[in-house]
Amino acid sequence: MSMFCYQCQETARGTGCDVTGVCGKNPEVANLQDLLIYTLKGISDVVVKGKMDASTLPELNHEVFSSLFMTITNANFDDWAIEKQIKKMMGLRDSLVKESGLSGLHDAATFQAESKEAMMEKAVKVGVLATENEDVRSLRELIIYGVKGIAAYGEHATNLGKEDNSIYAFVYEALAATLDDTLTADALVALTLKTGEYGVKVMALLDEANTSKYGNPEITQVNIGVRKNPAILISGHDLTDLEQLLEQTKGTGVDVYTHGEMLPAHYYPAFKKYDNFVGNYGNSWWKQVGEFESFHGPILFTTNCIVPPRSEEVRNRIFTTGSSGYPGCLHIYPDENGKKDFSAIIEMAKKLPAPEEIETGTIVGGFAHNQVLALADKVVDAVKNGAIKKFFVMAGCDGRMKSREYYTEFAQKLPKDTVILTAGCAKYRYNKLDLGDIGGIPRVLDAGQCNDSYSLVVIALKLKEVFGLDDVNDLPIVYNIGWYEQKAVIVLLALLYLGVKNIHLGPTLPGFLSPNVAKVLVETFGIAGIGSVDDDIALFMGQ
Repeated sequence: MSMFCYQCQETARGTGCDVTGVCGKNPEVANLQDLLIYTLKGISDVVVKGKMDASTLPELNHEVFSSLFMTITNANFDDWAIEKQIKKMMGLRDSLVKESGLSGLHDAATFQAESKEAMMEKAVKVGVLATENEDVRSLRELIIYGVKGIAAYGEHATNLGKEDNSIYAFVYEALAATLDDTLTADALVALTLKTGEYGVKVMALLDEANTSKYGNPEITQVNIGVRKNPAILISGHDLTDLEQLLEQTKGTGVDVYTHGEMLPAHYYPAFKKYDNFVGNYGNSWWKQVGEFESFHGPILFTTNCIVPPRSEEVRNRIFTTGSSGYPGCLHIYPDENGKKDFSAIIEMAKKLPAPEEIETGTIVGGFAHNQVLALADKVVDAVKNGAIKKFFVMAGCDGRMKSREYYTEFAQKLPKDTVILTAGCAKYRYNKLDLGDIGGIPRVLDAGQCNDSYSLVVIALKLKEVFGLDDVNDLPIVYNIGWYEQKAVIVLLALLYLGVKNIHLGPTLPGFLSPNVAKVLVETFGIAGIGSVDDDIALFMGQ
């Protein structure tokens, strides 16, 4: 076994990638990511045992979040970048240990591995399987994956100037806890729910960061065709990177298109002033392999989700920034003020052909909580008069596997008196279907990116209040969620913390859940998998 990773839904055989990652990462990258996580655990051990105040550690906070983000599925495939980050974090760790004066610390806080060979040797010993008890391992990994999601959302908020030191403090607490062999399974279950609590906090923080800077998302028709100008395709999730790119492309004759999870940027009022911000090109992240070839222009990745390109020509047009990275692609770093120079991308775009048209028309989105609550009276009336029988929360992730066709068929077969609430790239399975509307309310309400699942929570809690209910589970809302990576994990944990029960998760349950941990989730929270489309619809409509 040269590696072991089971953090994503597509993990090999549903149990773990042990030769190479289904995502495309090689064993070297996988093992270096394991060592980076181990180093972060050591840092957290020092912070917790030294009773250090997170508010006094701004540089460390940011680097820890960036490091966690680098290890999310499809974010960074560059072994050189990860090795460099490990060395940086070891340096910060050693300074922290010296400053604290602590002794008797965990190995994660004291090991030394300066050469790459030493790093690889150490990584093999401290990876996921180093925890022998499968139930403890399962709970530890569930917490770690939730923390990775928290860090991803937290980094976006930080880029917009919004931070909450209690979130950093919790991340240190959680990572340090995964080194503590005295913690019982019950204590780890409690920490899992606490991870969900901080998931809610960080999504609320990011929502405030996005809306205070760019305005509340509003109902928007997004063009999915193309113009004849040279263009740049921007993917990922970071809105500050998009803003800087749009500012730098003004008046250059270069258009900007979104791809994948950047689509919801079109819903924010602040971006509508850019006349070269012209539409969305393509579909979900995994279709980039073909769509990048027909786009012709340069592509900027601001975060995950990268799929290893199949041609050198495409790879030469890919640029990365932030926590993303791919070998051979130019990485763009910020200056001391957080500004990024995208001139190399713009100059490349000017020399390349315009995008090739792959579809035409528009899609509608922008149904975040502020917009839906503005329609609250209309929505409530539709429920009360029976025009809307149920809401289906179908947020989450998309993926490559044929089993994902379930979600398209599910949306198509839902009764016409139902409404789909969505966020994340799962929407690409049905957001271009003609599902109609109910009294002017579209049957697919897209709140935005995966972090905008928070909007769906706000909407549900508001509906509970409007209908005078004591329990959110008494609403006519069904949760049928697709998951893929760690940001979906923190969304799930956030829902569990808020008391949402009977969530169906697919297309498969996580491979990192041991049978006993899965049993706890089933018995305590009603977590279940998916079945056939017809059987599931019959089940849900009968609830």
